[in-house]
Amino acid sequence: MIYPSSLENLINYYKKLPGIGEKNAERLALATLNFKDEELDNFSDALNNIKKIHKCSICGHLTENDICNICSDESRNKNLICVIEDSKSVFSFEKVGNFKGVYHVLNGLISPIDNIHPEDINLASLVNRVNCSKNPELILALKSTIEGETTTLYIKKIFENKNVLISRLSYGIP
Repeated sequence: MIYPSSLENLINYYKKLPGIGEKNAERLALATLNFKDEELDNFSDALNNIKKIHKCSICGHLTENDICNICSDESRNKNLICVIEDSKSVFSFEKVGNFKGVYHVLNGLISPIDNIHPEDINLASLVNRVNCSKNPELILALKSTIEGETTTLYIKKIFENKNVLISRLSYGIP
């Protein structure tokens, strides 16, 4: 071990972040050493505050409250539900700012090869939301991978005999 144990520990935690290898982890840890005491306290508080984040009880998006700010926004069309894989996708859509409906985060896609089945993702609450909606419309915004296609077909099968309008985002165009 060439680093003091606390620095080595910090490097190991930085390496757990996606896209961060050994060298970047070392750079980040060494840069953290240059933080002033107040900055270090604020950084530590920011990491600790992440514990407050959990899934919205309605849509499955990230929030610090019981219901996320999108689901609680009365100006949104609650019957227009965009079904997406993860919260990262919500952030991408919201940055564009054109969508005025709500989201439903599946928190994964069906993938039998990875042992992820329909009951392992957030589908049951989607069915409940649709059943409680008047004239619901689902926009499926899932990847064009085998897992995305499998999940799309499964969702279409669930709602095939119900009065639910289902559309899909086009893909292949940047």
